[in-house]
Amino acid sequence: MVKFFFTENAKAPVQIDGFEKNCWIDMVNPSDDECEEIAKISSISEDMLKAALDEEERARTEFDDGNSMFIVDCPLIEENGGGGDDYTTIPLAVIYNGSCIVTVCLKGNTVLKDFITGRESIDTARRVHFLLTFMLCNAKRFLYYLKQIDRKTHRIQSEMERTMRNSEIIQLLDLQNSLVYFSTSLNSNERVHEKLFKVEGVATKEEYRDLYDDIIIESRQAIETCNIYKNILSVTMDAYGSVISNNANDTMKKLTIVTILLAIPTMIAGFFGMNMPVPWQSGVTFKETGWFWLVVALTLVFTFFIGFLLLKNRPFRKRVRRKKKQDKRNKEN
Repeated sequence: MVKFFFTENAKAPVQIDGFEKNCWIDMVNPSDDECEEIAKISSISEDMLKAALDEEERARTEFDDGNSMFIVDCPLIEENGGGGDDYTTIPLAVIYNGSCIVTVCLKGNTVLKDFITGRESIDTARRVHFLLTFMLCNAKRFLYYLKQIDRKTHRIQSEMERTMRNSEIIQLLDLQNSLVYFSTSLNSNERVHEKLFKVEGVATKEEYRDLYDDIIIESRQAIETCNIYKNILSVTMDAYGSVISNNANDTMKKLTIVTILLAIPTMIAGFFGMNMPVPWQSGVTFKETGWFWLVVALTLVFTFFIGFLLLKNRPFRKRVRRKKKQDKRNKEN
């Protein structure tokens, strides 16, 4: 899809029917025919126009025959199959020359929508100002999505304090993956931002210099915020992993104790299937069942001994001993 916009007298962009000098061409997932047509009327090569159509394209700059191209990663929210949202990034190219500005992306961009609706003031005739404004708004959009991720993380942690389910753990894992994508994209964008200072007019015009300084500040703040959230979420995931492991160990310990205790009646019941005299058997006197009672007694003694070893609280006894030693030292002093 290709749309043409034009601004006049510092007003919001107005959509026009075709190409005009100093216009802005917004291309969203364009076809090959559309790329070929725009290449002819804008004097921009098709390779430049199609560069951002690769989802794996890295953030970079390119200058060729009077055309300047800046590719940056932009944050994006997509719905996943589970009804939630996934945070990812997608490349977007801003290309300009002496006649027009062209933006190319596979999907619609929220920053460009703000340009179209007039929420952000732009002028299609001021190409460098358009570029710097987009870079600044894109960095702010990263910060906005990072705050959303942080709020979702706190909400999921609150739910996991009440009940720990697989769905919450998977959601935290998805957010952790999103932060990895954001961190990689922000670091790539920072290298592009550093090259903006070499663009004509940025170093000399005060307005452009202020925009450039704001871009650097917002970009570094987004990088630091992303790293903090990523580290916090990583520690949180490790902590929940330890909690799950401890719960599993406690459960296995209880099951082991129950299994050992249930083995007692099973063992006794097995005696009645052995070839030895047992009580209440017809024709068997009490004296003849002596070996049976001996085996039962030894079994009970052995079972109670094992149960005592399993159930006694060693850490508690150690604390009591340490406390007694400390009290003894205090009295001596």
